Amino acid sequence: MSEGDSVGESIHGKPSVVAAFFTRIGQGWYIVTYALGIYHLNLFIAFLSPKVDPSLLDEDEGPSLPTKQNEEFRPFIRRLPEFKFWHSATKGIVIAMICTFFDAFNVPVFWPILVMYFIMLFCITMKRQIKHMIKYRYLPFTHGKRTYKGKDDTGKTFAS
Repeated sequence: MSEGDSVGESIHGKPSVVAAFFTRIGQGWYIVTYALGIYHLNLFIAFLSPKVDPSLLDEDEGPSLPTKQNEEFRPFIRRLPEFKFWHSATKGIVIAMICTFFDAFNVPVFWPILVMYFIMLFCITMKRQIKHMIKYRYLPFTHGKRTYKGKDDTGKTFAS
């Protein structure tokens, strides 16, 4: 085998610039990735939550989401609007990428523990959020919602 034939080495026996770059980014950065994942989970929960939490309101204290068939329809207003959700998520990604340029954030950790903890945290948080959505009967997505098509003979709007 001649000099420079091994993968990642230049002609002079030193690692090439490309190999050094991929070795550098091939390190951990698990803490940065974990923090970004937790931040995105927090944003997602705020995106799914209503602006006014029905569990904190009493029936006497103003508007609430309808819980019966004959109650008035109130639109779902998010706690975190969609544009702010995407804007904050993009800012978080940019900040996480900037953090990878500094070795102080490359803390050696056992990554499977972080992955298992994140999966467990995600499942528990989403289970609580879905139970809240079912209890107060709000659906933050347009799929599966009732659509109103027109009026009947008496002038009242009816649903399909």
